Amino acid sequence: MSSSAGSAPQIPPWLQEQVAKFQKTQQELQVTAMQKQQLEAEKINTSRTLEELRKAKDDESVFKMTGSILIKTTKAKMILDLEERQELADTRVTITTKQEARLTESLKEQEAKITDALKRGQGSAASPPSPQTQQSSSPPPTSPSSP
Repeated sequence: MSSSAGSAPQIPPWLQEQVAKFQKTQQELQVTAMQKQQLEAEKINTSRTLEELRKAKDDESVFKMTGSILIKTTKAKMILDLEERQELADTRVTITTKQEARLTESLKEQEAKITDALKRGQGSAASPPSPQTQQSSSPPPTSPSSP
């Protein structure tokens, strides 16, 4: 007696690896999307804080949260700190957006490989489509290839 479903064909190891790689890339994309959401929320929060801080009088007491304590600071120092934080968040969002685009493109390519293999009968020859596609683990430097 076999432990498999009997009628289900065997999936070649190279195709199993492609599916596992696809799933890993999906997870990376989900994590990246969550990070981007958090950064966007941080940007909004920082922007609102800056907006309120700019409304305050220059001689008003301003406190900055550091860990679990509040520290008194000047309005000018706090504005500079928040502007730096916002700039950093902007940069991180840009990087995360690019990473998200690369992962999405990678997913499309991986999905195409898997779909092609399945259309060909799950790689009935039990070998990968071609050595060239298997050896290229990272895409070449980005260049404008599609409109």
